[in-house]
Amino acid sequence: MVIPSMEKSNAAVCRLRRYAFPLVCFLWTSFSLALWVLNDGIHIKQFQPPRPKPVPQTYNSSIISAVDMGISDEEWERLQKSLDWPMPDQEITHLNQSTSPVHSTFSIVGLKESYKVGENISVIIRARDHNDKLKRYGGDFFKAKLFNSDLKASVYGEVVDHHNGTYSVAFRLAWEGQAHIHIRLEHSSEVVQILKKYRESSFPRSHYSGYFEGSGPNKTRISEVVECNLKWGADGSWRKGDCCCEHKDIRTGTVWQCVRPKKLSCDKLVHHSLGRFENPLNPFEQQLFTKKLTNVAIRGDQNIIHVLPNTTAIGTVEKCRTGTMTPVPSGFYLRDVWKSFVCNTRQFSSAQMGNCLKNKIVYLMGDSTTRQWFEYFERNMPGIKRLDLHTPRTGGPLMAVELKNNTIIHWKPHGVPLRFTKMLITDLHYISNDIDEIAGGHHVVIVFTFFAHLVFHPITFYVYEVAKIRQSVVALLSRAPETIIIIKSGNTAGLKNIFQSDWYVLQLDTVMREMFRDIEGIIFLDVWQMTSCHYLREDIHPGPIIVANEVNMLLSYICPT
Repeated sequence: MVIPSMEKSNAAVCRLRRYAFPLVCFLWTSFSLALWVLNDGIHIKQFQPPRPKPVPQTYNSSIISAVDMGISDEEWERLQKSLDWPMPDQEITHLNQSTSPVHSTFSIVGLKESYKVGENISVIIRARDHNDKLKRYGGDFFKAKLFNSDLKASVYGEVVDHHNGTYSVAFRLAWEGQAHIHIRLEHSSEVVQILKKYRESSFPRSHYSGYFEGSGPNKTRISEVVECNLKWGADGSWRKGDCCCEHKDIRTGTVWQCVRPKKLSCDKLVHHSLGRFENPLNPFEQQLFTKKLTNVAIRGDQNIIHVLPNTTAIGTVEKCRTGTMTPVPSGFYLRDVWKSFVCNTRQFSSAQMGNCLKNKIVYLMGDSTTRQWFEYFERNMPGIKRLDLHTPRTGGPLMAVELKNNTIIHWKPHGVPLRFTKMLITDLHYISNDIDEIAGGHHVVIVFTFFAHLVFHPITFYVYEVAKIRQSVVALLSRAPETIIIIKSGNTAGLKNIFQSDWYVLQLDTVMREMFRDIEGIIFLDVWQMTSCHYLREDIHPGPIIVANEVNMLLSYICPT
């Protein structure tokens, strides 16, 4: 991960006249013109979300109001600043101008013969192009970690961009013994520029399938499969003309569009599933995305770092609670056990797990990464049984109960857009709507994640959806402040293409943190670092060892010591 320098000013400050509602600056200034860009025969229309009305009207309107969005222009400026990412200072027309993982290097600053546990060590990264010239601008997406394979130990390193082709990393030495540095170029700044371009365009990189079913003549059964997508683009639509059926969620205002079936009416939409990908890259852009240039380890100082014991403990005895900040690093692995710097996490036995969740109702919401937690409880919690809800085993919704301790665990996928296998559209609920229907209380635990399936769509839509979730969370905490609400961060996925990239997830993760940072009573579980520094291959579905550590951290917040 690369954190751009905070000194860089935010160029996207609203300079137009003020309107009745502050969000107009967000929608009007940031995306004021619909520009057509010719991209090797593919027309990309610059994204422009629906313009808000100065006076909010009913939900029957297809136009999103500032009141509905729940975000001010000041907050949007803050989000823009946090999302700001350096870009090339010139037009890149040749591959040799891009960052080369072969020529880029790192070095340890002031390496000493030995260190003590708890000290920091500094590393400088120098990005060079394919002609071995030092880059003069930033924007490269590096990932860094310190590790010891024999001890199964590792810690995450945050990369800071200095906007001149150099980057720095400060590693915390967390264990006694040897340590080695590993740094890789995830994406060059030139590739990040491409990722950003298509994220902010209305080009539909991901499509979905809608299954319409109904009765025809003589009561024969008719089925039609059509293409569907989100209604959110330069003109509020992913297709032109009167092409589509519109399915609007009354409470969130989100509109889902499906191509109008030839034989059936729009109200016959029954099932939903993932659909095709559509690649917008031109030949030159495809060259920049090749495997030999993406997710490649760079050369550097191979000296072994020797770490001696320290009589001063570097851990923490603070209880896991709401409101604790997430430092960098937030913890480290040692012998495959995650040791948190945030609070006193512990390993739960099966019996302890059951006691912790006694008389609890746990709602896991989001995607398949929270389903992994549901499956972990199912495997490891004594006496728990999954009920047959006659839903897909991996698609859900799912429910398990443990009668002795009166524990109920739910898992539900979030609403569309969602790239799952075929399932009932009525089983896909927006997280904000589900939270609105929970009474809350000291016996209720709500965990949600909302990242992996949103990387295909404009970030402004993500901001809109997160604002809706935030409204629901604030309302729930108002009526039941003792409710435990946990946000599971996005995790690294090991996918480095135009469709799904960790850079996309990192940007969404930044939005989520920013929009919830001032909300009291929230717990933010940082699994980004846990999945970034482990020795297992990065995967959208982390391995069992990582999932076990994630669940133990979750339980440490539910049942702090």
